[in-house]
Amino acid sequence: MLQAGARQSSVAREPNVHCSVIHRLWNHFQRDQNASRRRGFGRRRITTTADDGYLFQCARRRRTLTVRQLASKLSAGAGKLISCQYVSRRLHEGGLFARRLVVCVPLSPAYVTARLHWAREHRSWTPEQWGHVLFTDESLFNIQNDSRRAMMWREQGTRYRATNIV
Repeated sequence: MLQAGARQSSVAREPNVHCSVIHRLWNHFQRDQNASRRRGFGRRRITTTADDGYLFQCARRRRTLTVRQLASKLSAGAGKLISCQYVSRRLHEGGLFARRLVVCVPLSPAYVTARLHWAREHRSWTPEQWGHVLFTDESLFNIQNDSRRAMMWREQGTRYRATNIV
């Protein structure tokens, strides 16, 4: 459109971009006869693809490692200083996120039967009477400020897989 004689402001209205974008692209085209993006610009990556693969492998093998532990493993393997934020970003790009472990209480068939029998005996209780009942095997009690829960690296949608349950 610019080669046909159109103004930069009218060209910018078509794709709904700022005039400075069209101006910069036009200058680039006149200089290089090409308006495509140049490759190789931007911040250089610290790790290689193999290093990222090693990171994902470590995170999947030992899912309870912290970011700091993974960063130190990767730093030792790559021979470069790698920050915790960088490791976290790489794991997120790979689909791994730090999540809490799912805690399930293993109930034996006899225990389930006994609980069902107890519940059937007390089904006529009033809400006030049920208000005083507490099943301690199902409740998480936290006396301290920090819950100190263990975290693990896992993909989204894999919460209830057997490998992700304690």
